[in-house]
Amino acid sequence: MHDKKFLVGLIGADIQMSKSPALHEMEGRRQGLDYRYELLDFAERGLPASALPDLLEEEEQRGFAGSNITHPCKQTVIAHLNRLSEDAKMLGAVNTVVFRNGERIGHNTDWYGFYENFQRGLPDVAKSHAVLLGAGGAGVAVAHAAIKLGIERLSIFDQDAKRAETLARQLNDRFSRDCARATTDVGSALRSADGLIHATPTGMKSHPGLPIDAEWLLPRHWVADIVYMPLVTELLALAEGKGCRTLRGGGMTVYQAAAAFELFTGIAPDAERMSLHFTDLCRLSA
Repeated sequence: MHDKKFLVGLIGADIQMSKSPALHEMEGRRQGLDYRYELLDFAERGLPASALPDLLEEEEQRGFAGSNITHPCKQTVIAHLNRLSEDAKMLGAVNTVVFRNGERIGHNTDWYGFYENFQRGLPDVAKSHAVLLGAGGAGVAVAHAAIKLGIERLSIFDQDAKRAETLARQLNDRFSRDCARATTDVGSALRSADGLIHATPTGMKSHPGLPIDAEWLLPRHWVADIVYMPLVTELLALAEGKGCRTLRGGGMTVYQAAAAFELFTGIAPDAERMSLHFTDLCRLSA
């Protein structure tokens, strides 16, 4: 058994409903660790997102091993780090920061979380063309995973059209082929697409609603959501009602958490066990 103490955190806005503390702490206990996971919530503390450097400073001063980073800081956090892992550097987004020997090192476990979840949940779907909603910190990671999963062409929509164009260009450069394009017309992109990947906050308790017009979705589409609170978003409920194959966001959360746990502790967690625990947590809060 390990006898080490670990204090870790999550920095973001509106994160009180997060399952991360329970998920991490239970796995820590099962690994025989003294493991505590704290929320540093801008909304709860009445702080603007620009207070990010202060929260990182606070974590360091208090001896945190590291911190998860979520909306709206996955890209802005980079300016406050000493160095980045290869994945984080390539993606320009960070969801995990490790504090080690006076350094802040940024990692990205989101893309791996989405990749693992998709492999398990939608292993055999058509992948010639998919539409991605959202080119922010999560969208950047999910887009990378999508091309790695074998999706041949990705149409990317973001309310900030420049952000979608930048992400498409980065993917085409990185994978040395024409695999991504920005789109401003989601309805028309979906007409020729096999599936839809949703990577915006729409559907979260704090951002209710649907990210697309309901009639754009057809029974032949598959739909992957990254929002996991609630576990069945309005988008997934609509898709399931139409008979679409769906992928819930919870799995991405579990697999990115497992990878972050290992970065914080140096100990490989039991991802299957974490997955079962996550399902129980969601049942309890439903």
